[in-house]
Amino acid sequence: MTTPPMATASVRFSGTRDGEAPLTWGQRLMWRAVHLMGPSQSFLNCPWVLPVHGRRDLATVLGALRRMLERHESLRTIFVDTPDGPVQRVARSGELTVELVRTGPEGPLATAGRIAAELGTTVFDHGAGLPLRCAIVLADGRPRALAFAFSHLAVDYQALSLLSAEWRALLRGDDLPAPPWQPMEQAALEREEPFLARSRRSIRYWRKVLETVPLEVFDHPPGEPEEPRFIEVGMESVALAAAAVRLAERLTISTTSVLIAACATVLAVASDRPRAVMQLVHSNRRDPRTRPLVATVGQDALLVLDLPETGFTDTCLAAHHSALMAYRNAHYDPFEMRAMREEIGRIRGSEPDLDAFFNDRRGDGTWPNLPRLGEDLTPLTAKTRTYVTNAWPGVRFKAFFTLGTAPDTGRLSLIIDTAYLTRQTATAMLRAVETLLVRTCTEDVPIAAVKDLVPPAEPDIALRSRT
Repeated sequence: MTTPPMATASVRFSGTRDGEAPLTWGQRLMWRAVHLMGPSQSFLNCPWVLPVHGRRDLATVLGALRRMLERHESLRTIFVDTPDGPVQRVARSGELTVELVRTGPEGPLATAGRIAAELGTTVFDHGAGLPLRCAIVLADGRPRALAFAFSHLAVDYQALSLLSAEWRALLRGDDLPAPPWQPMEQAALEREEPFLARSRRSIRYWRKVLETVPLEVFDHPPGEPEEPRFIEVGMESVALAAAAVRLAERLTISTTSVLIAACATVLAVASDRPRAVMQLVHSNRRDPRTRPLVATVGQDALLVLDLPETGFTDTCLAAHHSALMAYRNAHYDPFEMRAMREEIGRIRGSEPDLDAFFNDRRGDGTWPNLPRLGEDLTPLTAKTRTYVTNAWPGVRFKAFFTLGTAPDTGRLSLIIDTAYLTRQTATAMLRAVETLLVRTCTEDVPIAAVKDLVPPAEPDIALRSRT
């Protein structure tokens, strides 16, 4: 952490049990991602901030943090490779060292957000240490916010929303019921035949798609990339969020489906194809047992969207139905999925490149603090901000759309491989998503008109690669 701590504190925890089990399917997916990314795996870390509600002293906050660690076994788990495959090992007891940091001029919550981002830049040693780091931000000697970085092997963003929901009760010292389901129970369940049958059905769906999809995300060959090669371009737009809400209410679908439709359309137009093929990061919490589970449960769903030749409202409806089909086939054993994809690669001469993604990180799919706005959203687009937010040497994505958790604005980002897309093109693609949504609130934009909003795949990159 670049912000120097004033001191440290220790949180000693003692849970009800320890144990060892195979990885859950969600953990298996993340295990492979961690090892594929190597030094860039810090991309998978999850920064998070919890406020300190009320006038609490440090002992109370540390006690609430201790109870959190004791309640949720994923937070005291290490992940180890063995001759029989990777396993999760839950520690009954242990100690977490917490940094104590003085608030900065931006205020406690903003300071915690900055520190959480800093904590997330360091790779976790999953086989030796706890899968989280924590700092407590103090103002006038009193704790005001907690900054975390969690390993994605331990939690997903739905799990973080669950932690936020119980945090106030932990601070009050409420007697909460024990969590009914833990990752070791989930791992055992996924080895039973009903879940194995579900995995086989999902893999058959993926196989049918992979037998026919294009082998590459983009048709043009790579050019000379930037350094670092992979960058994230961000956009903050109240207009985007407001338009998504209005379209979702009009069409009686979710704002997630609306955003999937817009991002898939922009990607298809940029790649000059009538079909979008994307992986959706799916929460996979339809089973009532997993809804309160603090762990990594989500898996990738495979979306295939043929763009209608009519207007964008039809695209939204088609994307909603295609996403439901993708979600139904997003529960599978990642190791078995890997074997199938490798087989497809042998048959087709190359495994299809599926490095185009969409991820909605909002826990409940809403913007709870979105301001009330007038009928015409177009003037708001002048206040939209775009920026480059992150860079990595090797996260292995061609295009990765992420909808962030900001409660009062649409925070959409796009990670690109600069060997295929420039940062200028990424910015134009984000603005095209915003324009498409805002315009559709007042007129049904023809799909043909979207080509005027989106630059094509980079001819200059293709040209450079041939010279």
